[in-house]
Amino acid sequence: MPELPEVEVVRAGLERHVVGATVVGVDVLHPRPVRRDLRGPAGFAAALAGRRIEAARRRGKYLWLPLDSGDALLGHLGMSGQLLVQPPATPDERHLRVRFHLDTDLEMRFVDQRMFGGLSVSAGGAELPPEIVHIARDPLDPEFDDDLFVRRVRKRTSGIKRQLLDQGLISGVGNIYADEALWRARIHGERPGDRLGAAQVRELLGHAREVMVAALGQGGTSFDALYVNVNGESGYFDRSLHAYGREGEPCERCGTPLRRIAFMNRSSYFCPACQPAPRGRRRPVAQASPLAFRDGSLRPSQAPDRAEPPQPPR
Repeated sequence: MPELPEVEVVRAGLERHVVGATVVGVDVLHPRPVRRDLRGPAGFAAALAGRRIEAARRRGKYLWLPLDSGDALLGHLGMSGQLLVQPPATPDERHLRVRFHLDTDLEMRFVDQRMFGGLSVSAGGAELPPEIVHIARDPLDPEFDDDLFVRRVRKRTSGIKRQLLDQGLISGVGNIYADEALWRARIHGERPGDRLGAAQVRELLGHAREVMVAALGQGGTSFDALYVNVNGESGYFDRSLHAYGREGEPCERCGTPLRRIAFMNRSSYFCPACQPAPRGRRRPVAQASPLAFRDGSLRPSQAPDRAEPPQPPR
């Protein structure tokens, strides 16, 4: 699934090519990508016709294009969604789902093979669509609150990787960049948040930022043709990954073969030497009674009363 760097690359491409353009018409070629829009395919197209695109914005993995009406075109790429900008004469892509005709002699196309992504018109959503107000800010957002993040992580008993993927806590970090940040910080993904020091959480957050900025510089991470930028080009950060997808390869720090384990219907990659698994929590030991023997048995004065033998019938 495209993560923050990939979505940001797409957002920046849309900002260059479609901001200022007016939507002349919309062709919904398959209804599933607009299933979240209560207007239906025809109403979705009508709400966009004649509207000018004012900006291109992002919150975590969500994109939206504010319109001159005060509404917004809200989108999520899902597993395989692509937003491409093409000349009208370009042959249709095999999995083309929605076509936007622009007044700039260009088309914006939503292509989605698996159709887990989607588009909708957010009423009054130009500044921030109400559908995504629950999504937290991402680490590259200037208004991201580092101190609040550290406090919230350290109050939770859930594993730190699960927290990194919690879009209500921190957005934009997905499976790939979580594994990379954890490898850099030498932290196992199952380490509970409340067993990490504040300095460790801050260091991990810094690594998450660094790895995503580095990925941005290389156009994101592409393992196949499902993720491309608006020009149809792949990213190359997969060549710089230290942990993700490298099961059995030697760790670049210590040489130990990297491992893969199942995690939330996905996979986690880590170095078992550099990122040791957390030990189980110690259970409190019950204190023996001061009148008990060392083996825990009760002294005679503490022993339960014996039942009286039954009396014979008179």
